[in-house]
Amino acid sequence: MRLIDEPDAVIKLGPKDLEASLGMPVFRSEQVLAGKGVITGLAWTSMGGATLPIEATHIHSLNRGFKLTGQLGDVMKESAEIAYSYISSHLKSYGANPKFFDEAFVHLHVPEGATPKDGPSAGVTMASALLSLARDQVPKKGIAMTGELTLTGHVLPIGGVREKVIAARRQKIFELILPEANRGHYAELPEYLKEGLTVHFAKRFGDVAKVLFG
Repeated sequence: MRLIDEPDAVIKLGPKDLEASLGMPVFRSEQVLAGKGVITGLAWTSMGGATLPIEATHIHSLNRGFKLTGQLGDVMKESAEIAYSYISSHLKSYGANPKFFDEAFVHLHVPEGATPKDGPSAGVTMASALLSLARDQVPKKGIAMTGELTLTGHVLPIGGVREKVIAARRQKIFELILPEANRGHYAELPEYLKEGLTVHFAKRFGDVAKVLFG
């Protein structure tokens, strides 16, 4: 358009000019959070895949309680309740104090509250954040996961495997946990997407815990 108005103009374009010409980038680097009670999940959105950090923290020990925040849909809230119930009833088998939740008020938060989030695929991520808190142990770094969790600890398949793998690569995360039932979907991905990735396939939550905590 400038050349139409100024046919003899010399126009130079560089990286700094892209936002003015094309608008803001669709994707920006997301901050990968880490620490005790913090797990990186993988989510599907209308724009593709995205990393989904989930945080759990111990507020106080005056009474038992569970608080959930982050503009979550009904299905995701149910997933959080399932994760809390499952971990609460299996603390001893996962090497944590079996009375931890009897005396702990716990807050589970999914950051970026301005973005509505829903679906069951964050179940294993939420359970892992709660277990990290109960074990008082920082989970393995540089790993992301997705999967629906049942009350009996089974890991169920999810959708959007391709988009979630791309999201992990975009954040330079090269170790993933996926449901065993999604093994075939992962196998069908192009080799350039799978290159350099280490993927663990989980049938039960115990498979997830083993990767995160040894």
